Amino acid sequence: MTESKRISNLYQSIYNGNPWLEVNLTDTLDEVTAAQAYTKVNPNLNTIWEIVNHLIQWRRNILKRLQGEVITTPDHNYFVPVLDSSEAAWEQSLQSLAKSQESWNDFFTDFNDEDLQKIYAANNHTFYEHIQGIIQHDVYHLGQIVILKKLS
Repeated sequence: MTESKRISNLYQSIYNGNPWLEVNLTDTLDEVTAAQAYTKVNPNLNTIWEIVNHLIQWRRNILKRLQGEVITTPDHNYFVPVLDSSEAAWEQSLQSLAKSQESWNDFFTDFNDEDLQKIYAANNHTFYEHIQGIIQHDVYHLGQIVILKKLS
């Protein structure tokens, strides 16, 4: 199996598979209601929903970088308040997360191991570093979601 295929499998596993950390995004978010996702358990913490939207935007950001776009990260770092707290809006966020995973799966279809050493000129990091970074980012925030879910 190629390294890029192993990385792709790992990223998919964290989304909805059986990773060694024993939790994944879809199972963790399953049965979380809009009200629960919107709940701010502490004024200094983000909500589950804000974290999910943050994940979606960072997944898009990194994917666009790997597709050749120069991306500027906004000052708010993709943490923005949720304005519509309806179940329909929550479902839309979950669907956007699923679509972001589909986009990554599509990306990996034509990705080769040689591409891992390519450099993103805007920050001089390799594609490998960006991909590993987004995986680590998802896992970091997955841990936060697990805790917030228990507290809400």
